[in-house]
Amino acid sequence: MSRLSRRRQFCGLALLLFGPLCILFVGQTPTSAGEPQPATQASTASSVPSASTSVRLGAGDLIELNVFGAPDLTTKTRISNSGDVYLPLIDYVHIGDLTVDEAQELIEKRLEDGGFVRNPHVTILVDESMSQAITVMGEVSHPGAYPAIGERRLFDMISAAGGRTDKASNDVTIVHRANPDDKVVLELPTNLAEDTRNNVEIRPGDTIIVGRAGIVYVIGDVQRPSGFMISEGTLTVLKAFALAGGGTRTSSLNRAKILRQTANGVQEVPVPLKKILRTKAPDIAMVKGDILYVPGSATKTLAYRGADAAFTMTSALAVIAVHP
Repeated sequence: MSRLSRRRQFCGLALLLFGPLCILFVGQTPTSAGEPQPATQASTASSVPSASTSVRLGAGDLIELNVFGAPDLTTKTRISNSGDVYLPLIDYVHIGDLTVDEAQELIEKRLEDGGFVRNPHVTILVDESMSQAITVMGEVSHPGAYPAIGERRLFDMISAAGGRTDKASNDVTIVHRANPDDKVVLELPTNLAEDTRNNVEIRPGDTIIVGRAGIVYVIGDVQRPSGFMISEGTLTVLKAFALAGGGTRTSSLNRAKILRQTANGVQEVPVPLKKILRTKAPDIAMVKGDILYVPGSATKTLAYRGADAAFTMTSALAVIAVHP
């Protein structure tokens, strides 16, 4: 009996005694040198998710870089304000404003030219695309950055930010990232659903600033000293005086005045309020930041003697929205 037959006979007996341990003694026909070995695991390259190669990278984006076959070079980093990222072996690389494809090719070239990796295959995944977001600021309920997915228009973005607050004006400024000096200023309708003429397209990276309505104040010897939010040029002295409840028995209407902040300091504008009430003098338009001061008795007048004191008092007044 040959040696191989005796070994197989022995394994048959061992199988009954030791079960799987007999595989240690079974001879197998060796595989030829040229025959490919069966794959034990899937290729690493196939497990790498594909990136959206048309996306342009920009400041603030968080990227994950993988080099096939070189796991030590895997890096997760954020693009700086200058558009650069620091990568192992090749130092700083400027990838701002490049597409994902272009950035991958640039990094592959730097790795190969430096002799670090032979025929490198680089994959970039964008984890957070801050540069492609649209920022909504100002008088909206939820200011912040919102993703620019698909076609986005101005009203869409204001709605995504929770809509305008009660203190918002109709003025909106749009700043394009590509040309920040060329600002677009639009006036929104009171009801966005009724008039869509200014519902312009918004680009990735744009900033939308919803302005705050102007405020005028009425203080002094009136029924309800208050501040009133207005659109520019929609409130006159007579209307503001009426919104404040009118005067009292001790109001000195002939000495009313408007306190107005100018580049040269506070300007006092006399207001013939008594004549305006009797339609013997034209009404006066108020502008944002104006204070209509209606003095009263000598005792009360002392409390409002200084213009600075008048401006200080406005911070404690209730502010009421006025809709034309």
